[in-house]
Amino acid sequence: MRDLPLPTLPLQDIAGPDRHARRSLRRPDESTADERLRLDVAWACDESEVREAQRLRHLVFAQELGARLSPPPGTPAGLDVDVYDPYCEHLLVRLGGPGAEPGPVIGTYRVLTPAAAQRVGGLYSETEFDLTRLRPLRDKMVELGRSCVHPDHRSGGAILALWGALAEFMVRNGLDTMVGCASVSMRDGGHLAASLWEQLRHTHLAPIEWQVRPRLPLPVDKLNRQLAVEAPALIRGYLRCGARILGAPAWDPDFNTADLPMLMRIDDLPPKYRRHFLGQ
Repeated sequence: MRDLPLPTLPLQDIAGPDRHARRSLRRPDESTADERLRLDVAWACDESEVREAQRLRHLVFAQELGARLSPPPGTPAGLDVDVYDPYCEHLLVRLGGPGAEPGPVIGTYRVLTPAAAQRVGGLYSETEFDLTRLRPLRDKMVELGRSCVHPDHRSGGAILALWGALAEFMVRNGLDTMVGCASVSMRDGGHLAASLWEQLRHTHLAPIEWQVRPRLPLPVDKLNRQLAVEAPALIRGYLRCGARILGAPAWDPDFNTADLPMLMRIDDLPPKYRRHFLGQ
């Protein structure tokens, strides 16, 4: 197993001097127990913290959702690891621990910056989609991936904490575009995903100059596209923040999901979200 370089890329400069700073959030006025807890958000500083994110990812993707993972040889059991991890920055949200003790990681994102994407040879999304039309955006575009929240903490507080830190990271480093794959379960055979695509392509499709093509398309024409469906919570959140669908879904047989390519730009954040995440 390849050791993770520290920092994971020339990001000591790109992230600024507060890269390792932790931010605490507390929302005692909210009704759910999750959001009354203190949430600490920080970027992983070393391999042990990255391992905590990978352990959570394994819990969610493999144990909960049944994904067939293919980690590199020598990967310890119980971790979700792939070849992109050593090149990514890993954002963590923890439950606030007693005193100075860090609490458990309950949510994570990984972020692949433009420089790191060049080093690894491309984006993870490019294994699923032809992203040729996004080339004009690449210099200021990051890829978000492997987002997940522990099943006991999905009331919203953790994902909002992650989004706030991501928005700050983007603005601090002069980056303006986020791209990634939003997954929809295929447990029903793909009908929900096909119907969601049919709905969103009329309301949230990106302009033609940004549209991409799946390498292994979900066969939407052979599925029921007329179901009355609601987008999963994470996708709804992205859309509220101004995200666009870049094209038809790809089928990921290992994760048994239909993956929608999505793009979100800082300039497209609605005013209330700019105030919430950026204080602008």
